[in-house]
Amino acid sequence: MQLLIRQYQQKDKDTVRTLFSDGIREHIHPCFQNAMTSPSYMIITLTLCVVGYLLGSVFLAVLFPAAWATLIYCCSYKLFDGYVQEKLRTDMQDIIGNYLSRPDDCFWVAEAELDGRTQILGTVAVITKQNGKEKVGELFRMIISPKCRRMGLGNKMTQTVINFCKDRGFSKVVLETTSTQMPAVALYKKMGFKLKFSHINTHVVASWITLLTKVSIFHMEKLL
Repeated sequence: MQLLIRQYQQKDKDTVRTLFSDGIREHIHPCFQNAMTSPSYMIITLTLCVVGYLLGSVFLAVLFPAAWATLIYCCSYKLFDGYVQEKLRTDMQDIIGNYLSRPDDCFWVAEAELDGRTQILGTVAVITKQNGKEKVGELFRMIISPKCRRMGLGNKMTQTVINFCKDRGFSKVVLETTSTQMPAVALYKKMGFKLKFSHINTHVVASWITLLTKVSIFHMEKLL
């Protein structure tokens, strides 16, 4: 597969927004599964089942844990779908204005011919942050289509950002990802990023939703 990584164009908007939406929503089920299979949540589920049974009802023994699981799924859905809705209203509504209006910002797409037609298979962006006298590049919107995962596209897109930042004399590249996205964390570590700290504030949903889903936000950095 011959990949071309190029700067975003206005004609890409609908495809890029769909790729972004689908890519982020993919994490809903893994988030739910990770939470429900954690030891503490398995104990809660079992306890609710036992309580329902002790109340003398098989129906309650099923209803209580089902209600608990539904709550966790709804929180998982709200966390990632809420993020999508927020970003589609803001920076992803005007990609050129938000990512291509300054010389030290950029938004790329990766395209290749697949099934007889040229398709966009990945995106990544960088925005400049001024930190005193030094410039820092913040990596955003890394999305890889399921059609070409484990083919090295994530490495190439990340390296595109790194090279862009090096050419402009940036001191480092930073990014944030979630504990649900462990393949992405592994990729970034392979590319030289180090985990600096974690937090739960998504700025999109209430912190209690993040707590219930057991999702942490990882802040990672790579010195240049």
